[in-house]
Amino acid sequence: MKREFSPRRLAVTLSAILLAVALGVFMIFKMPGKGHTGALPPFSEEELDMSARLRGHVSALASDIGPRSLASPEGLEAAASYIENTLAAMGYEYARQEFTVYKNPVRNISVEIPGNKQTDKIIVVGAHYDTVPGTPGADDNASAVAGLLELAREFYKDEKTPVTLRFIFFVNEEPPFFQTSEMGSWHAAMESKEKGEDIQAMLCLESIGLYSDEQNSQGFPSPLQYFYPDTGNFIAFVSNWRSRELLYKAIGTFRDTTAFPSEGLVAPLAITGTDWSDHWSYWQAGYRAIMITDTALFRNNYYHTSEDTPEKLDYERTARVLEGIRRIIETLAK
Repeated sequence: MKREFSPRRLAVTLSAILLAVALGVFMIFKMPGKGHTGALPPFSEEELDMSARLRGHVSALASDIGPRSLASPEGLEAAASYIENTLAAMGYEYARQEFTVYKNPVRNISVEIPGNKQTDKIIVVGAHYDTVPGTPGADDNASAVAGLLELAREFYKDEKTPVTLRFIFFVNEEPPFFQTSEMGSWHAAMESKEKGEDIQAMLCLESIGLYSDEQNSQGFPSPLQYFYPDTGNFIAFVSNWRSRELLYKAIGTFRDTTAFPSEGLVAPLAITGTDWSDHWSYWQAGYRAIMITDTALFRNNYYHTSEDTPEKLDYERTARVLEGIRRIIETLAK
C-alpha cells in the first residue's frame, strides 16, 4: 500500500537528522586536549627499534604468507602459527579459542597478563589477522597485528598492571563473515558475556600503518568532510555513544603524552565505517569499545586490493602511534 506524503512525518524525520548531526558536531569539538600539529619530533631509538620489528611482522604476514582467509586456508593457518610462535618466543603461554566454520577449524589466539590488584577486571586489546580473500592485507590488517604483537612485547617486559590485560588476535573479521556470528571477535565477546567477565574497555586496532602529508589524501563519509582535515597524517579514535567516556579518556591520554596528530569521533547514529571492525562485536555484547584506525578505506587507495602491500606503510609513524596506545592502556589499567 502506498503511503501518503505527510509533512509532519517529514518534519520529524528532518528534525531528528539535524539533531543527530548537531550532536555529532558538538561531540567532535568536545574532544579533550589538543592534537599535535606541525612537524613531528625526531623518533626515539626505541621507536626506531620497534619500527624495524613492525616491518618484519608485516613483511612476514603480507609478503611471505600473503592472503589469509578460509579461501586460502594454508595462509590463514600460517598466520596463526606465526602469531603463536612469536608470542611463545616472547615468553607467553598463548590460549586458543577454537570453533568451526563451514566444517573448517579456525581459532582466536590470546595471551593474558593477570592484574596484580584486580584480576577480575579486564582490558581487551584486539586485532584481526585474516584478510579479504586474495589480498595480502598489509595495512588491513597486518599493520594492527604487528602492532598488537609489539604491545604484547612491551607489557610482558614491564611490571604487571593493576587489572588484567588480554591481547586477542581475531579470525574471520572480513567478508563473508563480517558482522555475523562467525566472526572471531563475536565468539570472544559472547564468551566473555556468558562468563560475566568484567571487561572495562576494549580497544580495537584496525589498519594503523598508512599516513600521508599530502593534501586531499584523506576522505570521510558525508558530512564529516566538513569537520575534519583533508590530510591523512593522523590516527583516529572512533566510538558509539555508549563508549564515549572511554574514547575521551583514550584520546585525552594520547594527546597529553604523544606528539602525533589525532582526531576523535563519537557517532551518535550509524555513520559509514564507524562499526566496521571487531569493536562491533563487543558493542553487541554490551561492552564499551573503541576503534583506533588510520581510517582504512577513507585513506588507503588500495584498500581490499592486491596492492595493499608492505612498502606502502610508514613504520616509524606507526611505532609512534603504538607508544601512545601503550600509554592509553597504562592509564586505563590504573
